[in-house]
This record gives sequence, structure tokens and C-alpha cells, in this order.
Amino acid sequence: MESYRSEWIPRCIYTRPEAASVGLTEKQAKERGYELKIGKFPFSAIGKSLVNGTKEGFVKVIADKQTEDILGVHMIGPHVTELIGEAALAQVLDATPWEVGSAVHAHPSLSEVIGEAMLAVDGRSIGI
Repeated sequence: MESYRSEWIPRCIYTRPEAASVGLTEKQAKERGYELKIGKFPFSAIGKSLVNGTKEGFVKVIADKQTEDILGVHMIGPHVTELIGEAALAQVLDATPWEVGSAVHAHPSLSEVIGEAMLAVDGRSIGI
């Protein structure tokens, strides 16, 4: 088993809106020589966010184009410090963006934004 890497530790900022991330930034991934695929999806396209009146923010997914590995997930928006655990688990389990995006996310829920951002890596998210 690969030893635990420090970039797998979620980072959370408790501001309004909240911010959270796990894994590499886009810049770090490029510096390490990865060829990237990026998916991004806004909270403003998620029904639960609109109902709550908290539609600012987004989720960004950074994946390796060659291996489909999730390299990093970055979030700004409502309750992202609670949502980042799904991305951290996906990295530990070596899930692909398609696998995470294909998992059923309750509707309406804020977690839908993660699924849609994962699907956006391959241009498969719902149209916005």
C-alpha cells in the first residue's frame, strides 16, 4: 500500500463562503508533469443551493488525462467543509471522476455539485 501523502489531507477555511480542497492544485499538477483534464461546476446550477439562497461558488476537479486519476478537488461555496470528505475518499480509493460522478447523489442536495463537477471533466455534466 502506498504511504499516506500529505496532499490527501483535506484543507478547510471556515469563512463565508467556505473554501476546501484536497490534493494538488492545477499549478502543482502541471509542475509535476501531469497532462490535465479539468472539470468545473457552479453551485448556482444546483437546486438545493438556489432554494437555500447560497448560490455563489463552484467545485473544480483536476484529473490526470492519461490515468484518469483525481489529482485535486477545490471548492468554494456553502458547506464545502462538509462536502470535501467525498473528494478525499475518492482519492484514497483511486476513483476516477466518472466513477464519482456516476454515483447517485441525492436530489436536491449540495453534494450534486461534486458529481456534476466530476462529470464535467469529460464534458458529461448537465447543461448550464
